[in-house]
Amino acid sequence: MTQRLVNRSKNSTLATRMAIASGLFARLKGLLGKSGLAQGEALWIDRCNSIHTCFMRFPIDVVFVDDRMMVRKIHRNLPPWRLTWPVLKASSVIEMPAGTLQTHLIEVGDELHVGD
Repeated sequence: MTQRLVNRSKNSTLATRMAIASGLFARLKGLLGKSGLAQGEALWIDRCNSIHTCFMRFPIDVVFVDDRMMVRKIHRNLPPWRLTWPVLKASSVIEMPAGTLQTHLIEVGDELHVGD
């Protein structure tokens, strides 16, 4: 199932094709095995407040959000073989192509929305 990701605070579309990883296997797999993310793609990992990029082949932009989809922490251009510290108030994470945060000027405190 794919959804659209919008930054309500800045009235901009961040992703037109966002996959949702909510099951255990999908959350564990994440982006492993992929060769990259195209512009407009994203992965939303539910019930997650820390990630790793071990075994990945490309850098990603990462947005941690709380239950209200408020941005709590961002990581720009996170390279392979890195870990993030847990983000205490985050309930999920959205992974996007590197450069998305710069292009769309996403900031801590922005309100995101997932929908059709």
